[in-house]
Amino acid sequence: MFYQLEILSDEQKEKLQIIRSFFKNLNSVCIAYSGGVDSTLVASLAFEQLGSKAVAITGVSPALAKTLLDEAKSQARWIGIQHLEIQTSELDEPSYSKNPNNRCFACKKELHKHTTSLSKRLNYKTICDGVNLDDLKDYRPGIKAAKEAGVISPLAKFKFTKKDIRDISRALGFPWWDKPAQPCLSSRFPYGYQITYERLKMVEQAEEYIKRGNISEVRVRCHGSTARIEIPQNELQIFFNEFDFNELVYYFSKLGFSSTTLDLEGLISGKLNRQNS
Repeated sequence: MFYQLEILSDEQKEKLQIIRSFFKNLNSVCIAYSGGVDSTLVASLAFEQLGSKAVAITGVSPALAKTLLDEAKSQARWIGIQHLEIQTSELDEPSYSKNPNNRCFACKKELHKHTTSLSKRLNYKTICDGVNLDDLKDYRPGIKAAKEAGVISPLAKFKFTKKDIRDISRALGFPWWDKPAQPCLSSRFPYGYQITYERLKMVEQAEEYIKRGNISEVRVRCHGSTARIEIPQNELQIFFNEFDFNELVYYFSKLGFSSTTLDLEGLISGKLNRQNS
């Protein structure tokens, strides 16, 4: 049992009780688990109520940064839940690799093809994910694919906002409660720009380089051969202090970028979705 260590609002306490009851009444459940704060809360509460009848499943592909996979593994060990990895092949599908504006539909369709197959082999009856109420307000074509596969989103179902999720995670003592959102590496490419294994590795290595400079969160958007760096606006001064720009540009050029820019607007999650709004 994860005990409440900090105060929650009456509404948040009620939501927590409701979702606990939801899991308690299931026979078994597979969690589509990315290691983000949302799916980790779902996995934690499922394990709390069902023990070995709850399993976390992570889809592994070149679009998942290795550091994020390592974090997902570490968090699963902390929780105690069984954690399984499945290899997904979305890059083999033109509906994904050509990067249309509904790319995430193809991604989740591929993911849940595997989660559904695995849940059947395990004889686990239910699949849940970490979609929350705020996600429903954003452009998220992957949600449609999850629904078509029969996946349940308990956080959205019981009206958990992102704030609720962070507050409850903190109150339950989860050390990752304030973990930044980390969408897959494919989100760094404008729609219509081909996604390849090589380009994903370029972005992954570029972001790891920036993170070594005491930057909390970064996106390296790939516009053709140009890298556009996004970091939180309040960390721009840290960026200027930490990096020798000649060295940074040289490193990025070795990765394959012909030019490197800094976005002065700062990091805004989902910025490339503006063209769909």
